[in-house]
Amino acid sequence: MTFTREQLQRLAAGRILVIGDVMLDHFIWGHVRRISPEAPVPIVEVTREEFYPGGAANVARNISPFSPHTHLMGRVGKDMAADRLRALLIEDKVDPAPLLVHETLPTISKARVSARQQQIVRVDREKLLPLTDAELIDVEQRVRDLAPNLDAIILEDYGKGFMTEKLMQLVAKIAAEHQLIVTVDPSPRNPLSWAGVSIVKPNRLEAFAAAGLEDHLLPGPPLENKELLEVGRVLLAKWNVTSVLVTLGEHGMMLFERDHAPHHIPTRAREVFDVSGAGDTAIALLTLALAAEFSLHDAADIANHASGIVVGKLGTATLTPDELLAAFS
Repeated sequence: MTFTREQLQRLAAGRILVIGDVMLDHFIWGHVRRISPEAPVPIVEVTREEFYPGGAANVARNISPFSPHTHLMGRVGKDMAADRLRALLIEDKVDPAPLLVHETLPTISKARVSARQQQIVRVDREKLLPLTDAELIDVEQRVRDLAPNLDAIILEDYGKGFMTEKLMQLVAKIAAEHQLIVTVDPSPRNPLSWAGVSIVKPNRLEAFAAAGLEDHLLPGPPLENKELLEVGRVLLAKWNVTSVLVTLGEHGMMLFERDHAPHHIPTRAREVFDVSGAGDTAIALLTLALAAEFSLHDAADIANHASGIVVGKLGTATLTPDELLAAFS
């Protein structure tokens, strides 16, 4: 497809609510010169540290450079991590007002310590509890309040407790009432029925796991991979959805639609440095393009170009509108 600046500008009208497991990503870089005298571990002399919105918050962060109408719903604690996350979201022009605050649960955070481009340790703070009935009532009211001013909802599931069957059904019901697009980035740790959503976007590993099939990484083009084709058929039936988009890393994407032949989209990545965050970018731009009334094939192509840019960057990176436009030239 061609992608012009006028088409790029269409994305700016998209009004998106991201719902899911929000996190704070903390990156610490430093030098290692000696081993600790207290234990056989390296001492990291910190030279730089940065914080970024993570999980579902990173999806919202990927949308905000393209549209000023980005909202985020999830659960945070009453702690400094939540304060920092809100500040980062506001800086990225993401609306944090829909976030729920839990009195005792910590804000999910992941601190990664690296030296000489090698991650040494990751420190996680999380306590996984599903939404309570009281929280679900709160979520329903917030979604209903936002729904008249939305075009699409993204359900971003990292298997951390926020996404439940009841929540999914509630969102699908409200979306149907307001004719909203609902896209899903699923977690294999939290198998849910996705009936009622518009499209589900697993990666290859998640897709095979959800279909209950083993991936033997057969050689040859994806459209000739019988195992992959069977995965698409199984997931369309299992999830009772009309579309499934499977991201395939260096092999691009495969779009499965009910009553249509599978459609392969080759990768656009020139170089791959870091795949972290590529799935977040894919679901963000896919949904934004669908909200701007691009066809499903064109929306998937836009998402594929966007992911191809992000994997060429280190860390949980995002892309700019100009970078996306240049990728089509």
